[in-house]
Amino acid sequence: MPTNKQRRQAAQRRLQRQLERREEQAKKRRRNLLIGVTALAVLAVVAALFIITGLDDPADTADTAGAASSDSAAESAPAAAATATNADGTVACNFIPDTSGNTNLTDVGTPPDAASTPTTGTSTLRMSTDQGDLTLTLDREGAPCAASSFTYLAQQGFFDGSSCHREVNQETFGVLQCGDPTGTGTGGPSYKFGQEVTAETTYPRGTIAMANSGTPNSTGSQFFLCFTDTQLSPDYTAVGTVDEAGLAVLDAIAAAGNDGSFEPSPGGGAPNTPVTITSMTVVQ
Repeated sequence: MPTNKQRRQAAQRRLQRQLERREEQAKKRRRNLLIGVTALAVLAVVAALFIITGLDDPADTADTAGAASSDSAAESAPAAAATATNADGTVACNFIPDTSGNTNLTDVGTPPDAASTPTTGTSTLRMSTDQGDLTLTLDREGAPCAASSFTYLAQQGFFDGSSCHREVNQETFGVLQCGDPTGTGTGGPSYKFGQEVTAETTYPRGTIAMANSGTPNSTGSQFFLCFTDTQLSPDYTAVGTVDEAGLAVLDAIAAAGNDGSFEPSPGGGAPNTPVTITSMTVVQ
């Protein structure tokens, strides 16, 4: 028969084992909670990267993956879009030949005024589509090289007959992406140039911005039209604005949504209401 002392000692050992088990269970719960929070944080970062990467120009991505040695040197020593300011206030734009071998590029030469690109005033374009007309006002002061390129391509009929291949319809990320003559998301002109951005660049509703591959000197012809206040890092040249009538056209396209063909990455898909640019003409 155990003594009272032995019973007390046995009870103490049982209590100690219970406390140890409870502590181990608490550690497991804390560890599982930490793993769960970390996983959610990683997913949030990945989702943000998908959204940002989704505005890349696939034509330029291909160039980055298989660039010739001369292009590799350009990537290691990035050149600015505007390389010099002339005495008359104009700038020299650096339009770089695209030597990636991408068969979806269209050779249209380069803007003829590259060495003396205007930096004042605006350029007005009428983007006529089968869903309605949009008036685009390009800012020569804030993005002289992008405005010059956009205007030049319009004058060459580069955008005419092309489709807007991607639409994203989210509260803080609403865009219609256009500017590829092939309608595949892989096309562009036979040249590229640098981004014209600052730390203060933002993309509120009505912004026109240029797509790129996320690397220096990778802006081409593809652009996106923001129909919401779009939250992006300042990595895309904001080249101008869309008028109110144009925003109404974008809202109607956005209301129909997209087919989700770009989900989960880079996001969105082809617009459910197909959009074709019938003509892009320079008004002023």
